[in-house]
Amino acid sequence: MPALSCLRDDFAQRRPLEGIRIAGSLHLTPETGALARCLKAGGASLALCGSNPLSTRDEICAALSTLDSIPTYAHYGEDRESYYQNMRTVAETRPEIVLDDGADLITFIAREDQVHKFIGVEQTTTGVMRLRAMEREEALPCPVVALNDAPLKQEFDNLYGTGQNTLDGILRATNILIAGKTVVVAGFGWVGRGIAHKMRGHGANVIVTEVNSTRALHAYYDGYRVMPLEEASPLGDLFVTATGCRDVIGEASFAHLKDGAVLANSGHFDVEVNVAELERVASKKTTIRPNLIEYVLPSGKRVFLLAQGRLVGQSAAEASPADVMDLTFTLMAMTIEWIAENRGELRERKVKQPPPEFNERVAELKLRALGLRHDRWTDSQRDYVESWAHGT
Repeated sequence: MPALSCLRDDFAQRRPLEGIRIAGSLHLTPETGALARCLKAGGASLALCGSNPLSTRDEICAALSTLDSIPTYAHYGEDRESYYQNMRTVAETRPEIVLDDGADLITFIAREDQVHKFIGVEQTTTGVMRLRAMEREEALPCPVVALNDAPLKQEFDNLYGTGQNTLDGILRATNILIAGKTVVVAGFGWVGRGIAHKMRGHGANVIVTEVNSTRALHAYYDGYRVMPLEEASPLGDLFVTATGCRDVIGEASFAHLKDGAVLANSGHFDVEVNVAELERVASKKTTIRPNLIEYVLPSGKRVFLLAQGRLVGQSAAEASPADVMDLTFTLMAMTIEWIAENRGELRERKVKQPPPEFNERVAELKLRALGLRHDRWTDSQRDYVESWAHGT
């Protein structure tokens, strides 16, 4: 993660986060560990907990706690009670800045301590959706910077990173051949787009289902078949949800699935496949291998669920590669410094994007680290694009 390493060296010299309390509910992976070390180098006081019980890497928690003296409260496979107890422990540090992946920590603090003032940073699509819903209802507890809305996050991490880690998780959990399969991708935002592209690149016949007309049209012009999920249900060999919504695949779909259909989720929460309904209607349930459960339906058809319906790329694989997380976490570290400098002025309880110029700054750092050069405007070109005077 060369861009983040460069920023970490800069932070270590300037200490722009000196004494600032930061709490994070994040996927506790090696890449998150690198972010935590960068923030600590900048002088921050950190406390961390997980954002998904199946994405936590115990060795990363141990390393952060023992080698870096960063309190980290999580363990792989923790139950709901432990998950929220760890969140409570982190919240009790009374952070000034809260880093979130799914908005669980921000909403938890809002419910537990309504007078505590802090600024949030949310890095995932589902979390931003939750926080914008709170904003519409005038229930947002704090100003929030939606890191996920930055072009650098959506067009790299979501598209390339999640697209690849979803495929990786499916392959590790099943060892199936993608070529020749009919893959149904539910949702064609940046994540769904990345998944569809990866599946097609591996020889799949891809069907896209979407509720948004514009995105459905994008999928059509990208060369995918587009239809309602009801029509796609009997056609798919593999289904991947990436919508941020609940009950995308539920009782209405289960009865129409092929024998041997595989269900995977790449949305943040385990609600996109209605697992409770699948458990209710199944006559038999068998764990075939880690992250792969077979359900036998009353018709005798078998349905395979991956990673308990949780984020398959985070749970069954190793999340997004460090190369792309380098961009997201460098952007996050820059945004945190900006919040620290301007927190006295960030008082309005709204969801806003990071400063747009940070996208270019991070991209420039990354290009330099990769040894790549690119064109620059000449003075006359800059004058032309910044002036209204030049016409036909």
